[in-house]
Amino acid sequence: MKKLYVASFSYLILGLLAGIFYREFTKASSFTEPTMLSGLHTHILTLGFLFLLILLLTSAASRLTEHKHFTKWLYFYNLGLLWTIITMAIRGVLEVQGNDIPGFNHIAGTGHFLLGLGLIWLMLL
Repeated sequence: MKKLYVASFSYLILGLLAGIFYREFTKASSFTEPTMLSGLHTHILTLGFLFLLILLLTSAASRLTEHKHFTKWLYFYNLGLLWTIITMAIRGVLEVQGNDIPGFNHIAGTGHFLLGLGLIWLMLL
């Protein structure tokens, strides 16, 4: 249960920092168009902080953390989430700077695919 608490709290801090970064980076660049950075804050807070906090709160009743594959699942889920966060941040910064990498959306989509697999795995646990 401590791993869930630490991960959830870490994503809370990261999500808040992402919101500040989005606001300040776009303001400093005088950028007013929609960008991937605007969704980064909510992705981190929802999929990281809130989702893991709900798992923490329900883990006592479900005994989920006692499952032998729970730690593997948690690492896998975090890999997918961090992949998604990093690629969204890179793409958002590139958008603000007026650059783009062809095919980068497929690389970013891999993180969402891993998250989807992680959610299915969680339901199987």
